[in-house]
Amino acid sequence: MPKFLSHFILLLTLSLSLTGVAQDTDIDGTASKKSIPIIDQEKALVLKAFQDFNNGDPHIVKTANHLLATSKTSYAKTATNLLLAYYYKNKTAIDSSIYYVNQSLKYNAQSSDSLRARGNAIAYNILAINYKNKGLLDESKKWHQKGISETQKFEETDLYYTHIHGLALTYSTLENYEEALIHFKECLQYNKDPELILGSYINMSDIYTQLNKFDTAISYLEKANKLADKSQSGQAHAVIALNLGINYEKLSKYEEAITQYTRAITIAEEFNLHTISLTAKNNLGGIYTYLGQYQDAELILSSALHDAKTLGLLADEMDIYNALKFLAVKKENYKSALDFSNKSSQLKDSIHKLQKDEDINILEVKYQTLKKEKEIKLLTIENAHRDLELKHQKEAIKNLRLKQQIKQQENENTLLEITNTKERIQNENIILKKDGELQQAEANRQKTIRNIIIYSFIIMLLLVIGLLIAYYQKQQTKHELNKQREEISAQKIAALIKDQKLKLINAAVEGKDKERKRIAQELHDSIGGNLAAIKLQLNNSSNLDNAPLFKTISTQLDDTYEQVRNLSHNLMPKKFKEQKFSNILEEYFNNIGNSSNLTTTISVYPRAEIDALMETKQIEIFKIIQELIANTIKHAKASTITLELNVFEDHLSMLFEDNGLGFETKNATDGIGFRNIKSRLKKIKGSLSIDSRINRGTIINIEIPTQTLAQNDL
Repeated sequence: MPKFLSHFILLLTLSLSLTGVAQDTDIDGTASKKSIPIIDQEKALVLKAFQDFNNGDPHIVKTANHLLATSKTSYAKTATNLLLAYYYKNKTAIDSSIYYVNQSLKYNAQSSDSLRARGNAIAYNILAINYKNKGLLDESKKWHQKGISETQKFEETDLYYTHIHGLALTYSTLENYEEALIHFKECLQYNKDPELILGSYINMSDIYTQLNKFDTAISYLEKANKLADKSQSGQAHAVIALNLGINYEKLSKYEEAITQYTRAITIAEEFNLHTISLTAKNNLGGIYTYLGQYQDAELILSSALHDAKTLGLLADEMDIYNALKFLAVKKENYKSALDFSNKSSQLKDSIHKLQKDEDINILEVKYQTLKKEKEIKLLTIENAHRDLELKHQKEAIKNLRLKQQIKQQENENTLLEITNTKERIQNENIILKKDGELQQAEANRQKTIRNIIIYSFIIMLLLVIGLLIAYYQKQQTKHELNKQREEISAQKIAALIKDQKLKLINAAVEGKDKERKRIAQELHDSIGGNLAAIKLQLNNSSNLDNAPLFKTISTQLDDTYEQVRNLSHNLMPKKFKEQKFSNILEEYFNNIGNSSNLTTTISVYPRAEIDALMETKQIEIFKIIQELIANTIKHAKASTITLELNVFEDHLSMLFEDNGLGFETKNATDGIGFRNIKSRLKKIKGSLSIDSRINRGTIINIEIPTQTLAQNDL
């Protein structure tokens, strides 16, 4: 059994034992008709899927995809994704394998700590192998190191040494033989896994062969051979014999090399290890050719060629043709050498074509994998929709039942009230009858009259009671209706009051500001102009006989002009002098929000530059904002408004947005509000653009050059 599967089936068995699965399983792996929790059912299905995969089930992908689409638990999704990841790793569909590993890690995050650590360690090992096969050796090293860290959390010793061994192989591929040997030697300490030790011996011998330390390599192979004798592993014996032959050949010990190659061929043919057999035969043919034993070389190479053709191993067949070409050259049979060379070239072309076909097949597999993944996602979404619909149906049934209970309770209350009224009337009748009987004994003459009075009283009483009940119900209904009308009226009045308050505030502020501005303008333009003219005339007067008098008058005119100028400035709105402009805007927006149902948001940046604008320009901008808010309140029926003021480069940008009804800008005509806004913008050379759609709100963008805003008023 592959080491990954043995690790994962151990994980499955451990988790099943921890959760205490109590169920009977049929021969086909399905659960018997007992009440089995969903987690236990899915664990049994996943375990069976792994067993089917280990037994070579050709439909395992279909089974796994069905499990992904139908499973509910994160455990089942984690395990199934790992199964698909291992399947595609074996098929060298590396990208698909990596995708399913990442999916398993996503679902494994919901597992318990110890199982999550073990699942992560298995997933990291598959990722490391995939990246190694892809040639991304640094990525492979990283995932092995993460796997080592994960296994140390809960002392997962077997997986720890699996990652150490994998990391050693990656270092060996990177030709970092020193680190590789350190990690392989660490694997030798794990006595519980003889296969790991055996593999480490063989891999260490390969490294020493690469380092040309052939004697050391042979010593490790001899240790591996002793361990293989205990495990009786035919494949291990064949690999060891082949590697011993290679090292003896490197040491020019050809007799020993021939012995080991012959032994490797014998073992490989016994256990159907065709690749090892072909490699040994090809190497043995090379030694015979080197030693001049051409007949033996031709015989062994012909046998290897027959095996390669039978098995369809084109790459090995090409290597054997090259060896036969070399043999023919040695024998000076150049015609055969040319023939073998042509056959080798033809095979090379065939291999290239097949490689292209294989690449196309891999792309097709990737396409089909992505297609299946989309189908799985669609099934998952459909299941979620079904669950949501079922939930809504349950809630609707619950509400219906609640309404029925309320109706039943109301009926019971009505019936109880009628019963009480009836009992009260009956009690009154009994009392009246008793009074009549007592009086009958005293005055028999009035018996008839009294009976008539009593019956009449009862009838009248019933009528009065009925009228009172009807009147009470009518009054109750009228009271409820009046109460609702009062509430509606109160809401309308409150809205009107708020609207009127807002209008009054705006009107009062606007009136004061207009009057102040008018007076300031009059003082500045009229009186100030006259004083300036008088001063100019005095300065230009040709009569300089009384120079001190002219100087005194000129000084007084200067003082008067300065006072008029200061007065005109002081008549500007006080709040623009006493507060910063950004604070005024924020206060105004807060007041609007507090006095209405609007949610207001304002952003001012940079505050310092906006606060530094001239007061007259601040007033114009403030009036524009008032017009925008008034339009929103009157027409848009919005619940939120947003204002952003920004200064960048040489422009002030004002962005006003609401979530109201909106309108079609093509068909809209300007009202008084927009005409006022455009008039004010014209004064300060601003521009306006509107973006609005019905039921999507309105966005108004205003751009004003900062040079215009920085000009002096006076």
